Amino acid sequence: MEKQRKKLVLTSMVLLAGTGVFAQGNGVGGINEATQMVTSYFDPATKLIYAIGAVVGLIGGVKVYNKFSSGDPDTSKTAASWFGACIFLIVAATILRSFFL
Repeated sequence: MEKQRKKLVLTSMVLLAGTGVFAQGNGVGGINEATQMVTSYFDPATKLIYAIGAVVGLIGGVKVYNKFSSGDPDTSKTAASWFGACIFLIVAATILRSFFL
């Protein structure tokens, strides 16, 4: 009875050790696949950020025009902040894309 128990423990240990060896072979493939998936999102994300920058620019242009038409003295500050936001979005998208790809 004790011999059968030892054989069972030895067999189970060999099987458990063997499964760990087989599971380690796909690590590099998984990392490469994850890298490919992440880099495939950069083109659509860059286009989305460009579109958001265009919308922000249009909204900023309308707001600056309204302030200019009403005679507000801080029109130049508002224009600079909206223009800076648009430039930041475009430059950030371009730099992130060139940095990661």
